[in-house]
Amino acid sequence: LAEKLIDALKNGTAPWQQPWNSKGLPSFQLPYNAVTGNRYQGINTLSLIMSGRSDPRWMTFKQADDNGWQVRKGSKATAIQFIKLYDQRTKRDEQGKVVMDEKGKPVQITVKLNRPIITSFSVFNAEQVNGIPELVMPDVSTLGWQPLERAEQLIKSSGANIYHVAGNQAFYSPLSDSITMPLKQQFDEPGKYYATALHELGHWTGHQSRLDRSLINRFGTQDYAREELRAEIASLLIGDELRIGHDPGQHTAYVESWISILTDHPFEIHSAAADAEKIYTYLLDLERKRNMELTAFAEDKKIANHLLTTNDHISYNGTIYKVNEVLKNSRYKMEDLSSGQ
Repeated sequence: LAEKLIDALKNGTAPWQQPWNSKGLPSFQLPYNAVTGNRYQGINTLSLIMSGRSDPRWMTFKQADDNGWQVRKGSKATAIQFIKLYDQRTKRDEQGKVVMDEKGKPVQITVKLNRPIITSFSVFNAEQVNGIPELVMPDVSTLGWQPLERAEQLIKSSGANIYHVAGNQAFYSPLSDSITMPLKQQFDEPGKYYATALHELGHWTGHQSRLDRSLINRFGTQDYAREELRAEIASLLIGDELRIGHDPGQHTAYVESWISILTDHPFEIHSAAADAEKIYTYLLDLERKRNMELTAFAEDKKIANHLLTTNDHISYNGTIYKVNEVLKNSRYKMEDLSSGQ
C-alpha cells in the first residue's frame, strides 16, 4: 500500500490530494460495506480507495450470496484486516471463581490483549457482483441539515480558541492552544474556509489534554510532515462525513516529505490512518455530546414552559390569578386579582 501511495503522491492522485467538486462532493465516496452500511476504517479505507474501483460498496463472498447476488467468476478479491486489541472475558475472583452480577449472570470485562489478533478478510467490490442494485449517490439536499451549518456547529462544539487575522496563514499553535485563520471573506468558497478550519481542528486534537500527539515540531521536519499526514487523512474522513469541500492544493509542500517517510518507514501509513480515525472520532464525539446537551436543554425548557413562577399571571374561568409563591410538589399560592384573595 505504501508503494501505491508513493506513486499516487508523485502523480498528485493520493486520496487526500483529490479535489472536490463545486457541490462539495468528492470524486469518490469512502468505501463502506454494502450490507451493513458501515464505513471501513483505518488502513482498510486507504487500501480499498487505492484498489482503483469507482463503486464505494464492498462485501464478502458470503454477504453477496446471502443477498442473492453473485460474485462474477474469476473476480479477484481485495484483502482487508481487522485488528483486535481487546477481548471480552468472564471476570473471576482471587479464587478463580466466576463473578456473577445481581441477575446471576457472569460479569464480562474488557481485557487488553498482550498481542493483537489480526484477522484477514477477502472482499469484493460491487462492480464485481451481479444482481446488486444500482449505486445511488447521496443527495445533500435531502439531509436534515446543511453541510456548512453542520461544519460551523462542529467547530463551535469543540470550544477551540480561533482567531481570525487578515493574511494567508492558517495554523494551530500548541503553545497557546489556539487556531489562527484568515478572514472568512478571504476564501473564494465557504467550503474552503470550513475545510481549512477543520484541518486545523485536527491538529488541535493533538494537544496533551486531548489525544496527546507530538506537536512541538519545526516546519520542514519529518515529524511536522507526519502530523500533517494525520490531519490530511482526518480531513478526508470528516469531509466525507460532513459533505463539505476540500482544497488539497494548500498542502502540496509536504508531498516530498510524505514520499520520503513512506519510503523509509512504510508502516507509517498504518499509524497515520489509525491516528486519523482517532481525530475523526474525537471531533464527532464532541458534536454528539453538544447535540445531546442541546436536546436535554430543549426538554428542560419544554418542561419549564409548563411550570409557573412567581408573579406569573394565569387566566382561569373568567378570573385572572397571580402566582404569589411557588410551593413544593408543583403547588402554588395564588391571588385572585379581582378580589385580592
